[in-house]
Amino acid sequence: MATMAGVAADPHAYLRAQTSWRPIEIVFWLATLVPFFLFPSYLALASQIAITALFALSLDLILGYAGIVSLGHAAFFGLGAYTAGIITKPALVSLALPAFKILSFEFPGLEIVSFEFPGWSDPFVGLAAAMAVAGVFGYASSFVIARFKHLALIMVTLGLGLLLHEAANRASWLTGGSDGLQGIRIGPLLGRFPFDLYGYTGYTYSLIVLFVVFLLVRRLVNSPFGLSLRGIRENPVRMPAIGAPSPAHIRKVYTIAGVIAGMAGAMLTQTTGTASLGVLEFQRSADVLVILILGGSGRLYGGLVGAIIFMIARDQFSGINPQLWYFWIGVLLVTVVMFLPNGVLGGLSRLLQSWRARTS
Repeated sequence: MATMAGVAADPHAYLRAQTSWRPIEIVFWLATLVPFFLFPSYLALASQIAITALFALSLDLILGYAGIVSLGHAAFFGLGAYTAGIITKPALVSLALPAFKILSFEFPGLEIVSFEFPGWSDPFVGLAAAMAVAGVFGYASSFVIARFKHLALIMVTLGLGLLLHEAANRASWLTGGSDGLQGIRIGPLLGRFPFDLYGYTGYTYSLIVLFVVFLLVRRLVNSPFGLSLRGIRENPVRMPAIGAPSPAHIRKVYTIAGVIAGMAGAMLTQTTGTASLGVLEFQRSADVLVILILGGSGRLYGGLVGAIIFMIARDQFSGINPQLWYFWIGVLLVTVVMFLPNGVLGGLSRLLQSWRARTS
């Protein structure tokens, strides 16, 4: 209540306070450098955590702030992954006019131009291409998303994800189908740093991209546009009355989230050198939703903390029992929901408030 009163009294001061860095945030980001020095053998896992955190951040943007529940968010992740891989493959491109007949006159086919596409192996080119493709798909689908709410919205997002998965499976000439995309060639980062098996380049690359995107998203959600998104989440009917058109804002944030998810998918392909149908599976959409529940949605750091918990737990549980590791993930999820309904960060926030109330 005090927070909302502060927003109403001076929204600009409230937004400035939200964008100021707290000591715990600085400690968190400094801690992300620890794997370089203490756990160099786990850098490959650390890069996967950073990529998953970026993916979770994109879902948090639409779920935690705009209230858009999505069960098909892997569609953007998969589009980015496949785009970043396909763009590296050389191909022969031919543009031809097919044969046709008008009345009794037959016109033979005519090759207009034929050229060889060499493929772009530069990681930043692949990242930009993935952002563009995911953004176009996100913008196109946002017109559908903006029309539905609640259960219908869940079904629409789930259907879009399943349709894209089946399309990728059918287009095996382009995606490799169930065998995965073959012949991916990822060049060195900045032309000097190849992606090594130990994960030094991959984690550095993933961490820098995650941090830059986090800064942009942090600024976005703590802006008037971000406040409008929270208002739409709470009451989408009343927001147009104060000058915040709900459909337009939903289309914008859904497109932005799609671009970020596409970046995460591209980074997965670039750091692992592989792209398969797994990047589009429903399981990936479900996993990122579990990550947000674990960490706490609508908190920015919830997706990051949830990704750390989920990925480390999966690594440890699968090492104990490769067949039943998801059972223990389920136990962890049920425990968090029962005792920390707002996620780990929500529980810590409540404990901190209780401690401050006792000491004041």
